[in-house]
Amino acid sequence: MEGGWKTHDGDSIERPQETKDEMRVIAGEFRSRVLQAPRGAATRPTSDRLRQALFNVLELGGLGPAVRGSRFVDLYAGSGAVGIEAMSRGAQFVWFAEDARAAVAAIRANLAALKVACGYALEDRGSARLLRELAARRQGVDLVFLDPPYELAEAYEDTLRALAPWNEAARPEASDQPAGRKGVQPLAAILSAGALVVAEHARKRPLAASYPALQRVRVLEQGDAALSFYQVSQRSGLLKDQRGELPAGQRDGSEGTAAGRRTD
Repeated sequence: MEGGWKTHDGDSIERPQETKDEMRVIAGEFRSRVLQAPRGAATRPTSDRLRQALFNVLELGGLGPAVRGSRFVDLYAGSGAVGIEAMSRGAQFVWFAEDARAAVAAIRANLAALKVACGYALEDRGSARLLRELAARRQGVDLVFLDPPYELAEAYEDTLRALAPWNEAARPEASDQPAGRKGVQPLAAILSAGALVVAEHARKRPLAASYPALQRVRVLEQGDAALSFYQVSQRSGLLKDQRGELPAGQRDGSEGTAAGRRTD
């Protein structure tokens, strides 16, 4: 396709239109609405082009659950643009995790500007805290996106390992297991059957082909960035049949997870 990209599988991906100096919702209920980026240089928002490529794969690639009706997790959320895009395209519920003050402020500002007050939760103590809470509640999720600072290799490894640790009943021999970092604590599995995990990372810093129970199924590269797509290995014993109850009520984000409701 002229003006498009090729994945490692040779498939063509539509190349989205660029909008100079503005970040916008690409499609769905909030299409073309402008989003606020965090102030300062501490965060690196996913570009509109890469975000559209991501959702092209999620909606057309046939790899995992559909975005519409999904339970979506946006880790290291930055401006919240990826999670908001999922909401715009019909996700049932979105969890945002971010601990940088400027980014948390941007997420709240963007949700307020869109008059979104339901169907989401914001954890302002970071991604690790959100994953622990989801695991404690045995909350099953369908789609997970993570975008740590490119240089933080440990954040990628720790997060991907925490998302899908080996089930003890299905654990392979020790020689088959990737070596883990000392001090990384496994969590209860939170991925629903067929769930997809996507990590954005620097193209020149490729991620591993597998992390305990996660197996890479696709890579998409665009400029200096890349997206690695992972699914739970069938032999891991971790696929969940039930997704659990969604959060109820509302708490101030300064105390952790803030569940909201959408207004018309």
